[in-house]
Amino acid sequence: MPGKADDVVIVGYARTPFDKFGGVCRDIPSAQLAEWTIRELLKRTGLGAEVIDDVNLGMTILLEAGTQTDVIARQALLRAGLRQETLSNTLDRACCSATTALQQSWKNLKLGEAEVSIAVGVDNMSRVPLYLPPKARWEGFRIGNMQLTDMLNELGIPGFGIVAVDAGEVAVEHGITREMQDEWAVRSHSLYLEALARGYIADEMFPLEIPQGRNKPPIVFDADAGPRPGTKVEALAKLSTVYGSPTVTGGNAPGLSTGAAGVIVTTREKAAELGLEVFATVVKVQSIAITPREIAVAPAVAIREALKTTGLTLDDLKVIEINEAFAAMPLVSTKLLGGGDEAKTQALRHITNIDGGAVALGHPVGASGLRITMHAMSILRRIGGGYGIAAICGGLAQGDAVVLRVD
Repeated sequence: MPGKADDVVIVGYARTPFDKFGGVCRDIPSAQLAEWTIRELLKRTGLGAEVIDDVNLGMTILLEAGTQTDVIARQALLRAGLRQETLSNTLDRACCSATTALQQSWKNLKLGEAEVSIAVGVDNMSRVPLYLPPKARWEGFRIGNMQLTDMLNELGIPGFGIVAVDAGEVAVEHGITREMQDEWAVRSHSLYLEALARGYIADEMFPLEIPQGRNKPPIVFDADAGPRPGTKVEALAKLSTVYGSPTVTGGNAPGLSTGAAGVIVTTREKAAELGLEVFATVVKVQSIAITPREIAVAPAVAIREALKTTGLTLDDLKVIEINEAFAAMPLVSTKLLGGGDEAKTQALRHITNIDGGAVALGHPVGASGLRITMHAMSILRRIGGGYGIAAICGGLAQGDAVVLRVD
């Protein structure tokens, strides 16, 4: 299909390796991870700082941002050497934050408010602090113990419930069993490790040099830390469920992770002017929100709406990426998209997360949306082009779906 001058296209992409909880990146602030990603995007494209008009950054865990006094996008772009006049936007849409950052860049380009834009997603879940309740500032403590709060515990939102419980319960309601989720988790590790061995992952990542102090060489971190070779269903079946969820365990869910991912987008016309290679066209970034408990359903709803607004059908898709916030998400969503037709459901799963997913490599919540976007793009380029979609759910049942085309 011939492209249009005002098509929004991806001309650069990069991500850090994703680290596990308490890993070598545990002390690296999110602003620095985002800075390194911006620098790598400029390096890969050869673009100068003066060309970048804005940076839109998605981040989910704002308590960690608060340890850096917020405005993470602004901090990152200045430290990366972009012009001080460069506009920025730091936003939180839970796990949809990175794709929503891309959506903001897409809109700015379509409206003519930017010519070249960077979208970044980032989170360092290892740096989330323990905190005192707000009343401690005003009431103080004269005698007695002070209790700290850990927002990573349960990962729930007061008044709405625990995400792992919601996902597990909704999965069961749709006929997705614990065994099916464990099997999908093993599939995720196996396919990821196979893709890694075939060189399908390496082009996305760039190595990090983690400082170790005076007179010590830095640690070179150049591979995702999460994948576990030899993961077996029998071993996963022995794990206890978490937080009272009927199906979700530490084995069929990703660990708490750290990482950043980013893309440079511009118009097709501007890409030609700058002599940049076009990797993919961003046809649409569709956002939805539904009943808060239905988080496992959100990717399917986002995909349906994206297809509706673009005039595409499921049959047009060569590739589907659905973020594995839990193994339940791709299983529930593909079943819903299959509409009760088992053969269609299996056909959809055959093209979904074909190189594994977050259960294997990790889910730094603010970054995963752009990770699945760039990987869907990479798969399309590998198989000769066509349409693909990358979908992700977010807290309180939000969802985003990125429709891509590779010519």
